[in-house]
Amino acid sequence: MTSPVSPADLVPAGVRVLHGFVGRDGSINLWGESSFPDGGPSSTPRAAHPFALEVSRLPVGESRPPATLVLPSTSAGPLPSPQLGLPPRRGTPRLRAWPVPAVTVPFLDDEVVGEFDGRLGRSAEWLLELCEFAADLVRRGRVLPAVHPHGPTARWRPVLTGFDATRRDDLLRRLPAAARAERARPGDVAGLPAEDALAAALECLIDGLVRTRLAEAGVSLGDGWLAALTGEPAFTAGSGLVDELADRLDRWHHSALSGAAVRLCFRLTHLRDLEPTAVLDPAAPETPDAWQLEFLLQAVDEPSALVTAADIWRDSYAPLRRWTRHPQDRLLGALGRAARLYPDLEAALHVPRPVDMVLDTEEAHRFLTHAATLEEAGYGVLLPAWWRDRPGLGLGLNLRPRDTVPTVLRDQAADLAHMVDYDWGLALGGRMLTTEELTDLSKAKVPLVRMRGRWVYLDAERLDAGLRFLARGGGTMSVGRALSTIKLLPPEELPLPVTVTSGEGWAADLLSGSLEHRLELLEVPAAFEGELRAYQRRGFSWLAFLDRLGIGACLADDMGLGKTVQLLALLLHQRSGPALLICPLSLLGNWQREIARFAPSLTVSVLHGTERVLTPADLILTTYATAVRDADQLAEVAWDRVVLDEAQHVKNSAGSAAKAVRRFPARMRIALTGTPVENRLAELWSILDYLNPGVLASAHTFRARFAVPIERYADEDAAGRLRQATRPFLLRRVKSDPIVIDDLPDKQHVRHLCGLTGEQSTLYRAILDDMTTKLDESTQRWNKGIVLAGMTKLKQACVHPALLLGDNSPLPGRSGKLERLEEILDGALAQGESVLCFTQFAKFGAMLTPHLAARFGVPVRYLHGGVARTARDAMVHDFQTDPRPGIFVLSLKAGGTGLNLTAANHVVHVDRWWNPATEEQATDRAFRIGQQRDVTVHTLVCLGTLEERIDRLLADKGVLAARVVGNGEGWLTGLSTTELRDLLTLAPEAVVD
Repeated sequence: MTSPVSPADLVPAGVRVLHGFVGRDGSINLWGESSFPDGGPSSTPRAAHPFALEVSRLPVGESRPPATLVLPSTSAGPLPSPQLGLPPRRGTPRLRAWPVPAVTVPFLDDEVVGEFDGRLGRSAEWLLELCEFAADLVRRGRVLPAVHPHGPTARWRPVLTGFDATRRDDLLRRLPAAARAERARPGDVAGLPAEDALAAALECLIDGLVRTRLAEAGVSLGDGWLAALTGEPAFTAGSGLVDELADRLDRWHHSALSGAAVRLCFRLTHLRDLEPTAVLDPAAPETPDAWQLEFLLQAVDEPSALVTAADIWRDSYAPLRRWTRHPQDRLLGALGRAARLYPDLEAALHVPRPVDMVLDTEEAHRFLTHAATLEEAGYGVLLPAWWRDRPGLGLGLNLRPRDTVPTVLRDQAADLAHMVDYDWGLALGGRMLTTEELTDLSKAKVPLVRMRGRWVYLDAERLDAGLRFLARGGGTMSVGRALSTIKLLPPEELPLPVTVTSGEGWAADLLSGSLEHRLELLEVPAAFEGELRAYQRRGFSWLAFLDRLGIGACLADDMGLGKTVQLLALLLHQRSGPALLICPLSLLGNWQREIARFAPSLTVSVLHGTERVLTPADLILTTYATAVRDADQLAEVAWDRVVLDEAQHVKNSAGSAAKAVRRFPARMRIALTGTPVENRLAELWSILDYLNPGVLASAHTFRARFAVPIERYADEDAAGRLRQATRPFLLRRVKSDPIVIDDLPDKQHVRHLCGLTGEQSTLYRAILDDMTTKLDESTQRWNKGIVLAGMTKLKQACVHPALLLGDNSPLPGRSGKLERLEEILDGALAQGESVLCFTQFAKFGAMLTPHLAARFGVPVRYLHGGVARTARDAMVHDFQTDPRPGIFVLSLKAGGTGLNLTAANHVVHVDRWWNPATEEQATDRAFRIGQQRDVTVHTLVCLGTLEERIDRLLADKGVLAARVVGNGEGWLTGLSTTELRDLLTLAPEAVVD
């Protein structure tokens, strides 16, 4: 139901924020707030009040006397809402009553408030949710009639059970004080009680919505009370009759609430799928077109308590005795109500003791189309698994070589311009349909068809569109055109997305994604010093195949799985010209060492430093910063290959590094990265568009077809299309893959809950109080800076007071985390094992290093961003080769990527970065190929603080954390002030000393 009142009509042009409140009668009311309510200049007295006391135009809505709202105020007037963005006002606020002109509207929805050109206050946003909840209850029929004895009047009220009751409780918990700000009684300085305001508003909305729906349907009921349910609410009746009617209706309502403890369930099964003993009449001949729709009762709060109608009529309903004493009545009553939604059930009501119904396929399909409606109305629906997870119908592209093509990976001159023959087919569930199956489908009269031993649902319009498209036949196209056709799904000229690519030859293998499994494995080059594991050999062969075709490749194996050696094997396999490798500065030394170890025959030149000279060599090593500075010089060389290591450095397509590397001409481009997507899918597009420009369309098209559907709406169809779109030139293996896991030891995660000392807790509370005050006083514009600054200080307080205060004071005895860290180190060193300690605070690393050296008497090294490359390489080498157990303290940014530190088998995260991808990268310094011992990852979390709460949030998000959380703490700045307070509040159990 849509209000005839537009907020744009209700509120004058000066109003910037729209607020709402629940009236004492349950009505929904709007009022506006502005900097200058009377429209005058700032010098006028009224203009000092940032409060709209004027809502002048009330053309359609129901005008009402000014409401008396209880609002936080100072002597200057009501305080402005945070949405107004005004500076804080001096003085201690207290509650005062103010007359406020307002307008009553029957209903709010997005369309109505969308016409308002300002901001919505929290109260108006909450009322929107309440209206949506009421409309949902009415749509699902969760209402019953009632009588209010005063008047008397007829009313409609909600029936709240199960999920609806939970949703009501959630709305009550989040009810803003401003939404119940109308003075409860004359003379009081208090708003309406929260429960009263919610109950009154919900009943008022339900009553209005039901009456509107009945009027739109042209329904009118009898006389008296019945007529009052659809017309004017008041009716005339004797007091005794009114009391009796009210009592009966109340019993009906209570019965509905208690009866909701059990619900009617429907279970649809094809008779061929039942066990022989379950067939209704085993003596009858098999009927392939017969389905059983079985009736059952189920306990709502314990779904496993499920009893068939047959058992209920035999009084064998023991599993439900806790919830109902009259299951037969519940069954019949629920069937009668369900028949209003699914009329075919009327036939079952003509049977004395209905148990089930036998349907043909057309009737079964009709039931399936009503299943969602029945579920929304609160009935249980148990459907076959194939209906819940229906395979989509798509196009299949079948490719064939035009002539004899050499064996895959043999010497050949094929490229994306190579021509192939093609024809189209239809695919279902990832499999091409045969000609016979297509013929059967074209003759089917019902969308339910049994194929390959299982039932499938086929949308008639999609099937017809696909069959008409197949009539066009096939033809010839280039491999590049085939690649583009598949990758830009769904192109406008195709009626269905391309879901399957099949055929013969290297092009079919490439586009179908089966290349890694089908390609002919290459022998490891003779010049390679070492061995390749099985999955590394497949990766090298895959790179060599794409290299022969000149197609860009992204090797996205997990951190530590040997991307370096796979690339070196490729460079040794075919030396067809100079190669340029661009990496972060911190990895230059690592690349030199790895080349000297595995590929000593390669000539290497390093382009870096103040006196840079581009010297001819097999492989030129440089950094991203140097590549930007020397872009003009590097763009003049005809490179055979250009390789980006840690390719996430070009994830921003508009960045200087991404623009520079796109200028370098190359026969083939290669990207190495363990994190192809860190936060947004646009990063993946940037990397892959660098490798093969245009193959994923423009950034705008990619965003519309993939990024927005996947990131914003979790569109699984779009995600599947993107996986297929990137499959030909992106290879990713993770450490949990069966082909990899045998090559790695075990990894154990241990979360250590640490207490705060008294000093830490005092500092924590002081920071939180200061942060809360600033948030209350700040405008919305500056909240982000306040949150980030406060978060950093709170994290520092959790680590150590000396870090927060920066006073070079002693470390011992002042931090719960430090005490736990020392216990971990003591245990590991006693076993002769080395430890990596990561912290994002370089200052704390500098404090920690001398303290740990004095405390344990072992070598303690410290790597941070200020360490020169040569000193860094020497430090890593010494740690890896030192036979003594030791401690390596690392700044998370400086040591989180690119290092091989397998000498350690303990990793300690002293403080949380709150980006799981970043922490995993740091952990992978030890948990990688070459690690011979089990790795233990220790995460230190302060009990009862923001650290524990955010740690729980990250755990709940699971594999989506990296995408949802984003980079660092940025995602926290979007929380409301109330949510931040809940997140940051110090729990009593945090202090342990």
